[in-house]
Amino acid sequence: MSDIALELVDLKRSFTQADVTIEVLRGVNASLRRGEIVALLGPSGSGKSTMLQAVGLLEGGFGGTIRIDGEDVTRFEQGARTKTRREKIGFVYQFHHLLPDFNAIENVVLPQLIRGAGQAEAEERAADLLGRLGLAERLHHKPSKLSGGEQQRVAVARALANRPLLVLADEPTGNLDEATADRVFDQFVKLVRDHGSAALVATHNERLAARMDRVLRLHDGRIEA
Repeated sequence: MSDIALELVDLKRSFTQADVTIEVLRGVNASLRRGEIVALLGPSGSGKSTMLQAVGLLEGGFGGTIRIDGEDVTRFEQGARTKTRREKIGFVYQFHHLLPDFNAIENVVLPQLIRGAGQAEAEERAADLLGRLGLAERLHHKPSKLSGGEQQRVAVARALANRPLLVLADEPTGNLDEATADRVFDQFVKLVRDHGSAALVATHNERLAARMDRVLRLHDGRIEA
């Protein structure tokens, strides 16, 4: 088992619009170790979300190499990419993207069932995670009945439900006020550390970035030295 959860080698991404090529990622090189929480810092439009989409295997068209748990996933066929995404990667977005017709515990149970867990096991795991996030009394509330901070904590629990090797977070507290953002981020960090996952957190918030293990600064499509 490799200590390196994620390795990026010369990662590139460009888009063509009206015969003009826009280079978003120009050869990104970076790595994350298990248990490490790393900030991906950069202004809006710097390519942070594009980089997370690449690492999360959410779309193709990228050049270079992405290794997750030592495997070159850029060589995988679609089925293997989906399996890797389901089993080794958890996602937290700025907006929670919870299923509105499912309550909190059901939102956290569902990804476990998709992976093959039994109903009882999945419910026990979901209740434990939500309880640790301070939501023990809110398990059966639908997203519309939860506050913004509560919704985002459910999203964190969902991301960690399958004990992923790698957690990718895109402005995970960007939609919250500062006090709520601090509470949610503290709980996020504790859970990620308890699980021994690696986490890459895209943000433009310098204050938040300073609380992580280290910072990767994305500028002009490359990681600054």
